[in-house]
Amino acid sequence: MAEFTLTVNGASHVVDVVADTPLLYVLRNDLRLTGPRLGCGMAQCGSCSVLVDGEEIRSCVTPVSAAVGKRIHTIEGLPGLWAGKNRFNGTETVDTLHPIQQAWIDVQVPQCGYCQSGMMITAADLLERNPNPTVAEIKEAFTNAPPSPHLCRCGTYTAIIEAVQRAARAMVV
Repeated sequence: MAEFTLTVNGASHVVDVVADTPLLYVLRNDLRLTGPRLGCGMAQCGSCSVLVDGEEIRSCVTPVSAAVGKRIHTIEGLPGLWAGKNRFNGTETVDTLHPIQQAWIDVQVPQCGYCQSGMMITAADLLERNPNPTVAEIKEAFTNAPPSPHLCRCGTYTAIIEAVQRAARAMVV
């Protein structure tokens, strides 16, 4: 066991865990964040996705020691990330969803919802790199871009594409 200091959703946390403990376990068990979920446990479904220094990673296979000194954002931290980017004040931060989250609600994307936090993390990564993606680029981000495809057993892929497009339009500043 060792102490690790993590910056998660803008806050510093000290955890006492084994160095190779998956980041997902620390996020869920130690920090009580329920957004990232355990799906396959092999980085192949995307349910555990989080942003580390702005890039999507699969937290189920990332050791906590690899995240030290980096900025980690889960779906719970997307509003703060958006607020920081747009220099909102404290009240606006509390009351404002990230445009991706709002688009998911507006389009009514989730059916069961299990994979959706990972889908929104991928959308955040994509829209940060490409603020106006084509349908082909959105499909590429969710199906062919490393580390592996995002899987949705409910088959809400059409709604996901629509929500990403809607969020992209809303994020134009």
